Amino acid sequence: MMFFDIIKTMRPRQWTKNLFVFAALVFSRRFLEPGDTLRVLGSFIIFCVLSGAVYIINDIVDREKDRRHELKRTRPIASGRLSCGTAALFAAVLAAAAFVAAFSLGRSFGVVAACYFALMIVYSFFLKHVVIVDVLVIASGFVLRAAAGGCVIHVVISPWLLICTILIALFMVLSKRRHELVLLEDNAAKHRRTLLEYSPYLLDQMIAVVTSSTVMAYALYTMWPRTIEEVSPYLYLTIPFVLYGIFRYLYLVHQKEKGGSPERLLLSDMPLMVDIILWIIAVGVILSISN
Repeated sequence: MMFFDIIKTMRPRQWTKNLFVFAALVFSRRFLEPGDTLRVLGSFIIFCVLSGAVYIINDIVDREKDRRHELKRTRPIASGRLSCGTAALFAAVLAAAAFVAAFSLGRSFGVVAACYFALMIVYSFFLKHVVIVDVLVIASGFVLRAAAGGCVIHVVISPWLLICTILIALFMVLSKRRHELVLLEDNAAKHRRTLLEYSPYLLDQMIAVVTSSTVMAYALYTMWPRTIEEVSPYLYLTIPFVLYGIFRYLYLVHQKEKGGSPERLLLSDMPLMVDIILWIIAVGVILSISN
């Protein structure tokens, strides 16, 4: 039972966020190299372990607040099924093992992994309570994942790709904040203290800025001379898939009142899933036919 409580606290459903480590492998066209693919797969597993350790620590920090929450009070630590001491020990062991594995893959990758872990820990204790900074820190975690994927196979990631990463992450995080604020209304502060500092109007304004910036950044990336020369001159053909994906996500957030769980939404909405699959296929075909 304790083993399953540990796994549950590590939140396996959230591990889809770590797929960002594959960005460098794909867009550097190194996915046909078995050695590089295995190294990135290893980095994915390391980040799953690290993020799992972070979630354990976060649940320890938030245990008293979670006990007052209608849904979160059933979590292993909040409910008392998993003691704080045992959870902290597991988090320390997981983090230590992940760091050993990370530095074995390369010093630069290990440093990025350590920066990610340190940033998330500071977020769990302090930065999650600072308005605007809270969403920027979460988005920065996605950028560090993408950067780590480049470090592990020793390629330099395009700055445009990093910009696209932080913008799409901000888009999903802000949409999640909006969903929480609208759904919980007067109880929003009990769920997340910083929600008191936001309003639906403010979040809509921020989402609008990030949405337009994301589309523009991706379009500029596909037409950047270096992308045309080193990746493919036809990547711009995938822009319609990005546009539809963003518009569909906005539709689900505003019309269907979803968006509280981005990882669940991405895997449950069929039109969105089809769009993502078609984008992956299009990118794969374009990269395969490009010299």
